[in-house]
Amino acid sequence: MRYFWTLFWTVLLMEMITYVVSSMLGSEFKVETGAILGVVATILLFIIPAILPDTPSGHDGAH
Repeated sequence: MRYFWTLFWTVLLMEMITYVVSSMLGSEFKVETGAILGVVATILLFIIPAILPDTPSGHDGAH
């Protein structure tokens, strides 16, 4: 369920950002652009924490 809600809110926020930016630029609003950006951002939100180490930098846990 966590994945669904993260995808839902990320896509919704990206749709709003896409709408505002396209309005400011005077171009046509396309729903597909916001949806694609939302899916890509969601994937990055789940990949980046998996790549990052669990310990803060400079603290290797040896002390």
